[in-house]
Amino acid sequence: MADLISPTTLSPTLLRPIPTTDLSKTQAPVTDPDAVERIRTRAKETAEKFEGQFLSFMFQQMFEGVKTDGPFGGGHGEEMFRSLMTDAMGKQMAKKGGIGLADTIQREMLKMQGLT
Repeated sequence: MADLISPTTLSPTLLRPIPTTDLSKTQAPVTDPDAVERIRTRAKETAEKFEGQFLSFMFQQMFEGVKTDGPFGGGHGEEMFRSLMTDAMGKQMAKKGGIGLADTIQREMLKMQGLT
C-alpha cells in the first residue's frame, strides 16, 4: 500500500507566476458618451445577474436541509421545483438591491475597461 502513495515532484515552470496584463492600458479609451452609457448599463445588468445567481446558490444551500413533510408540506413536487423558487428569489433579491455584491462587481468591471 505504501508504494501507491509517492511524493510528486513539481516542475519549476509550474511555480513561476503567470504574467498578467492590465486591460485598461491595452485598449483605447472610450470617448463616445452613448458607448460609455451602454457599457455602464451592460456592466450593471451583468453584475446583477451574477449576484442573482450567487444568491440563488446560497438559497439552494440554505433550503437543502428543510424538510417538506407534514400535512401542509409540498412533498416531491416542492422538492422538484425548489430550484426554480430559489432562482426566482435570488433574481428578485438582486433586483431590489441584494447584498451589495453587484455594485462591487460593476465597479471592478468598469475599472477593467478603463472607466470609473
